[in-house]
Amino acid sequence: VSVVRFARATGLPLAVRSGGHSLAGLSSCDDGIMLDLSLMRDVVVDAPERVARVQPGATWAGFDAATQVHGLATTGGLISHTGVAGLTLGGGIGWLMRRYGLAADNLTAAEVVTASGDILRTSSTEEPELLWGLRGGGGNFGVVTSFEFRLHPLGPVLGGLMGFPLDRGREVLQRYRTWAAEVGDGFTTLAAVITAPPAPFVPPELVGQKIVGLAGCWCGEVDAGEAALAPLRELRPAFDVFGPMPYVTLQRMLDEGAPPGIRSYTRSGYAADLSDGLIDVALEHGASMPSPFSQLHLHHMGGAVARVGEDDTAFGNRRATYAYNVNSMWTDPSADELHETMNRGFAAALTPLSTGGVYVNFLGNEGDARIRAAYGDAKYERLRRLKRRSDPENLFRLNQNIPPAS
Repeated sequence: VSVVRFARATGLPLAVRSGGHSLAGLSSCDDGIMLDLSLMRDVVVDAPERVARVQPGATWAGFDAATQVHGLATTGGLISHTGVAGLTLGGGIGWLMRRYGLAADNLTAAEVVTASGDILRTSSTEEPELLWGLRGGGGNFGVVTSFEFRLHPLGPVLGGLMGFPLDRGREVLQRYRTWAAEVGDGFTTLAAVITAPPAPFVPPELVGQKIVGLAGCWCGEVDAGEAALAPLRELRPAFDVFGPMPYVTLQRMLDEGAPPGIRSYTRSGYAADLSDGLIDVALEHGASMPSPFSQLHLHHMGGAVARVGEDDTAFGNRRATYAYNVNSMWTDPSADELHETMNRGFAAALTPLSTGGVYVNFLGNEGDARIRAAYGDAKYERLRRLKRRSDPENLFRLNQNIPPAS
């Protein structure tokens, strides 16, 4: 409260840092105030009520460790060191989303410090419009100091990764497209073009080569998941490490692919389908990504995500079938221009195949039009009206910013 009031009184820029995972670097600032919430990371689980109360500095690793003790979980991110706060406020794509919805869909209440320095509780019965805005509207409306989530029973999952040589990519992605359109909501998956890591399960001849990977999580009876996965295994992957595992193990599976401090540049969007044209662009441009850290992800949406009404939360573009993310990552500062140019070319080739929408948590510093595209015109204007009511001077502007309505 004191920091918010001080920032307002002095006019200094205010950045709010929870997990520090902002792709656009919006959780820090120069010549301003960074409100670092990372030490506020308590997770309190009410197992009988299936509710978790979480402070904003918690990561999904801490959240999942606390909830899985009780055989419970909710949708978190795709890697464990993502912060609970930023992921949820932007919507929250994760491994359980097709079964249980986005992280934001499971947010039932929150405590917020507003731009005026007041503390508000928001829920379906208290300041419900604010809760609507927090479910996908980002950090525009205040500093969230406590989140309450609905939890779901979850035991071991069937999860993992399988990989194929890039020259089989078209066949594999076409078969994956058919499979994904028919698979039940229990399976959340993504397809990717990545560089094969030097892992024990990767054939030596593939290490360091571009491959097509399929990763996923089945939440349900393991035997049913194995049966659902069988059509993909018929493609005879070069490696297949799908198997039963604790959910916390699955959440760590991709952690090494996004190491802290790595340089990053990203462009993203939504697609109505995994068309042959999109597959061709993905394989052609994916083959030329110069860094072994760079990745193209194609997230299969739908299921419980699409069953929530488009106007029920601030999160937009719920009817998209795929979310794609071209994420260039590298370590050498002198190579910035090379990787950024490659990324822009890749994204430009995908743009004609996009719906025009975008997931706000995948946005870089791309301007107001792209932020509007994350929500659509009507929802964006509703968010602007909420912003005018909650933060008329736009104190909370170091984010994917929604300016107050005039």
